[in-house]
Amino acid sequence: MTAAAPRPRLEFWYEFASTYSYLSVMRIEDMARAAGVEVTWRPFLLGPVFLALGWNDSPFNIYPPKGRYMWRDLARLADKYDLPFRLPSQFPRNGLLAARVALVGVAEGWVAPFSRAVMRANFAEDRDIGDAVVIGELLAALGLPADAVLERAQTPENKLALRAQTELAVERGLFGAPNFRTGEELFWGNDRLEDALAWAATHAGESVRKLGAA
Repeated sequence: MTAAAPRPRLEFWYEFASTYSYLSVMRIEDMARAAGVEVTWRPFLLGPVFLALGWNDSPFNIYPPKGRYMWRDLARLADKYDLPFRLPSQFPRNGLLAARVALVGVAEGWVAPFSRAVMRANFAEDRDIGDAVVIGELLAALGLPADAVLERAQTPENKLALRAQTELAVERGLFGAPNFRTGEELFWGNDRLEDALAWAATHAGESVRKLGAA
């Protein structure tokens, strides 16, 4: 009996403090399923990436006109995608704890609903996703053992795993979020999600070989 061919894969690099990552996190699972593409969720931290580029803050804060445009653009796109949006009272919020928890979710299979819950809390409910109480409430709402998950997220091994993933993002030339990687092809920005899925689906064999060798 011939084994089924592996599904094409797309690496999804995102940051919980990233505005445009919000739009992609909320859309990617359904879109990838329709395209027949498997998503590899890669939460990481933008802070070290920005520092490597010589920035000590989000470029949307460093360049106010860019920031004003981004917030209006985000509101328009959220309306287009029928996603809730509320201007957060703090930006960017600290996504460190959420990213550590998400890595546990990657290993245990619940990263997608957790990531959506965190993004909704940050960009639709104006909740502090850097607060362990908030993260615990989100985990509990998903039916997960919040205290146990938070404990696993804060182990030295998991902290090192997130650091290594962020260092890998820098090595691979990522400079913002969200990013989509298939094979050696990199697509940057929420507006490239459709292109990335299409490329993954139509270059399936090439992508599987290259990602397997990475």
